[in-house]
Amino acid sequence: MSGGPRVRSMNVADSEVRPVLGPAGNKTMRSLGARKPASKPLRKAEKATEDDEEVKAFPSSNGAASSPPSHSVSASSVLRRQEQLLHSNLSLNASCSSDASTDSFHSRASTGRITRSSSTARRRPYTSKPRVIVSGDVSESPPDGLKTKRRCAWVTPNTDPSYIAFHDEEWGSPVHDDKKLFELLVLSGALAELTWPTILSKRHIFREVFADFDPIAVAKLNEKKLTAPGSVASSLISELKLRAIIENARQISKVIDEFGSFEEYIWSFVNHKPIVSRFRYPRQVPVKTPKADVISKDLVRRGFRCVGPTVIYSFMQVAGMTNDHLIGCFRFQDCVTAAEVKEEEITTGGAEEKKSNVIESELSRAIDELSFSSE
Repeated sequence: MSGGPRVRSMNVADSEVRPVLGPAGNKTMRSLGARKPASKPLRKAEKATEDDEEVKAFPSSNGAASSPPSHSVSASSVLRRQEQLLHSNLSLNASCSSDASTDSFHSRASTGRITRSSSTARRRPYTSKPRVIVSGDVSESPPDGLKTKRRCAWVTPNTDPSYIAFHDEEWGSPVHDDKKLFELLVLSGALAELTWPTILSKRHIFREVFADFDPIAVAKLNEKKLTAPGSVASSLISELKLRAIIENARQISKVIDEFGSFEEYIWSFVNHKPIVSRFRYPRQVPVKTPKADVISKDLVRRGFRCVGPTVIYSFMQVAGMTNDHLIGCFRFQDCVTAAEVKEEEITTGGAEEKKSNVIESELSRAIDELSFSSE
């Protein structure tokens, strides 16, 4: 009995003929040689190698010998041809994809949507500009010469230079002069309508209008002329504030008569020693405190006007009654040192005054004894 029918592989046109074992045994099967060659694309070289291995793995059922040598030679030639076709297809696909991507890039570049700089193009040198670094607690300004100053965080790169100078020289420094204290009280009251940079830019006008903030001179000003429409004073602040300034000057004159000076009265609320807040962040700085509320109530009781707790706390900050500079600011320690120096002066002055009083009392006693003995 002859072996099973042989068919050609559908994967390769000239592949080796191998026997096929039917499901009912070695029955005669319809020859598949009449089938048309497949029009499907050639598989990869690895598939061809697998087909070759399958041919070797299925021997004839009757022990027939393997394919003739002529077919093995044709199979190796087919493998080589498939490898050549595979490499040519891969190179063709790569070139097509490269061309397509290049064309796509040029088409997009022509519309101006993207630009690709050449790898050999020179880059523009980057020059860093001095800037102000603002951290959580302080701001670091550009160096003035060789020295860099660390300021409070609310002094930003866009801050007005006049306000920076005000922060560096005045804000927080203890003030004990009556005229200066009256000026700062007036400017703090103007904060309800203006900002510090605006107030500082008009500071010379304030001084001209209010006679260098002499309380006695301001108390004698004519309210009608001062508040008349078109006057210089009316261009600064509202009429309500102008009338309050004149009234406060009158009340300061009364306080001076009672306490000897406005400084003695106002500093007595903090025991003649600044309050050191030691704040680290701007959010910790309050707009008013219980101490400011106490001072405000006492001033209102005495007849002062427009002196709410917020105005009084601003006055305390600028007059140095409270040191609200952030602890990282260079002005914090400066204000502490200035307060300590002033305290030493007060202590030394008090001791000297006490000593002079003792000497005077001893001299008067000696004079009394001499006069008694002479009698």
